[in-house]
Amino acid sequence: MPHELLFNLYVTKRKSVAQIANQLKCSQNKINYWLAKYKINKRTISDAIYQLRNPSGDPFSTIVPHTVREGILYGMGLGLYWGEGSKRGKGGVRLGNTDARLIKKFIEFLEKSFGIQKNKLRFGLQVFGDISPDKALSYWMRELKVKKNQFYKIIISKIRGKGTYKYKSEHGVLMVYFNNTRLKELICKLIDNIE
Repeated sequence: MPHELLFNLYVTKRKSVAQIANQLKCSQNKINYWLAKYKINKRTISDAIYQLRNPSGDPFSTIVPHTVREGILYGMGLGLYWGEGSKRGKGGVRLGNTDARLIKKFIEFLEKSFGIQKNKLRFGLQVFGDISPDKALSYWMRELKVKKNQFYKIIISKIRGKGTYKYKSEHGVLMVYFNNTRLKELICKLIDNIE
């Protein structure tokens, strides 16, 4: 098997071993043999699955800030994720808060800095038993200008005593989700590089 052909199919076109074997009408073992022979590094299983689900490449692109306003938004977005986002464990980008203005700025950061469309985001909502789930959902849909089908099932938590916090959340805690681990890793790496 010619090196150029295999390199083009596997590396450039990012086809899977199974797809190449099917195209060339040979076994997957043969493709794996030639990949090893030519020392072409195989993708990990997670990379292969990611490639299969995203055949056009990452569903986001990094957009470098060009203006002071874009730079401020970029820095603010990283700071918000640093303070409020999920940085450990599996899963994609997750950030939760009770402040609609904060959530809106984070969504704007995702849109302007990574080209993510708002309709690709998902939302989780947690409310306490003394808050109307329907009113809370309506509030967040109105504030964020998003659709009901972007929300996961609302979580209703029990109230743990009366509490003394004067300004408790009236609309619950909203979690923004973009289920892409690579974007999460990229944001975390950008945060780690802040000096």
